[in-house]
This record gives sequence, C-alpha cells and structure tokens, in this order.
Amino acid sequence: MKADAISDIPTERLHLAAAYRLIAHFGLDDSIFTHISARAPASEAEHGFLINPFGLRFDEVTASNLVTVDLDGTIIQDTFGKGINKAGFTIHSAVHAARPEVGCVLHTHTVAGVSVSSMAQGILPLNQWAMQFHNRVAFHDYEGIALDLSERERLVADLGTRNVMILRNHGLLTCGGTVGEAFALMFNLERTCKAQVALLSSGAALNHVSEELAEHTASQYESMTRDRGNPDVPDPEWEAYLRLALKHYPDLAQ
Repeated sequence: MKADAISDIPTERLHLAAAYRLIAHFGLDDSIFTHISARAPASEAEHGFLINPFGLRFDEVTASNLVTVDLDGTIIQDTFGKGINKAGFTIHSAVHAARPEVGCVLHTHTVAGVSVSSMAQGILPLNQWAMQFHNRVAFHDYEGIALDLSERERLVADLGTRNVMILRNHGLLTCGGTVGEAFALMFNLERTCKAQVALLSSGAALNHVSEELAEHTASQYESMTRDRGNPDVPDPEWEAYLRLALKHYPDLAQ
C-alpha cells in the first residue's frame, strides 16, 4: 500500500491493527480470544475505544474492521457486524474509564504467561528481562471469566497506576500511553515468563541477585523508556515493529 494511502488511516487504527498482527506473528494470540484496545480517534468517539471484532482471528484484523465502542458498551462503528467479546469489554472498558492517560491495553493468554500467572511468587528477578518488572507488577485475583461488570471496580483498584498486571490463574495485561509502549511491555513480559518457566523446569541451581541490584535495573529501564508512552516523542523500537507488520501483512492497512 502506498504511503499516502496509509497516511489517510487514523493513527490509532493503523497502530492497533499492526499490534494485532504482531501478536499473531509472534505466536501470542489465542484463537479469537484475548484483546488489544486503543483509545478511539476523537472523530469517532469522545470517550470510546477500538477493539477487535468478535469472531476474527488476530491475523484477520484490519484498520477498518476494528470496532468502536463507548465506555457504556454502545457499539458506534462495526463494519464486520458481529459485535465484541463481552469479557473483553469488561476488562478493557475498566482500564480506559479509570485511566484516561492510557492509550492502549493489551491482554494475552499464552502458555508461559498463564503458567507464571498460576505461580504464587509471580515474576522472579532472575535475569535482566525480569528485573525490568521488579516491584512494578500489579496482581488481580481470578474471579472466573470476566463477564461480571462489577469486577471492573476491583480490577482497576488492583491495577492502580501501574502499567503491568498479572491476572492470577488467567494471563497477562499491559497498558501504555501508546500502542507501542503497551506492545513493548508485553513482548518483554512474555519473554520474562518464558525464561522463568524454562529456568524452573530445568532444575538447575538459580543465580539470585540482590534486592538492590534488581531495583537499580528496574530504575534503569524506567529511565530509558520514560518517554515511550508519549505519542509526540519518536519511538524507534515501535517504528521498527510497525515496519515489520506492514512488510509482512500489508492488508492490515485496509
């Protein structure tokens, strides 16, 4: 697709569609389930968000078939015509309503993520990837499939001001000021979980680091990524991922 045609697509739609394709590309999707949402363009909804149409695989999501829904659940735009997943609405509407600074919410069910979500200790600071999240992860206890809208209040209370959450016995959730920030957090969180499962499965003796070193490393990550959630600041890593998505899946811009 020509650059001028892509420039006509709202950034929120283009970047969110790319995130869906990237999650599928890296094998982090789960059939037609789990979700990524982004704040809707102002021209579509004052207080709404974009999310995948129910029934489509992540590799079928395009910029134009993303559904626009408001915080009350009213569908504003749905070209596919099948509505949205109710559990997805519960989780994503909760965060978007409580955290207006959040531009994107990303939720996955991967083998590694679900495995770590089922471990009492959560993420162990055993390597550099893991130390990024040291003392920076929120936890939400499992309440069954997220169909009860009353769970939203408890979920956002547990999330607080953090951008990473482990949904116990369920999966992973990240959020960010931009799609790129939420995606980068999830990509690193997934690698962290894979490494932890591999390490614990190996039976090898673990090389632990001090609390002070883990906190120092987490602070370094924060310093290096401080502006990543600002849409007005270039994000070279996300730009690289966006190029990858458009190269392999140009139809996402339809």
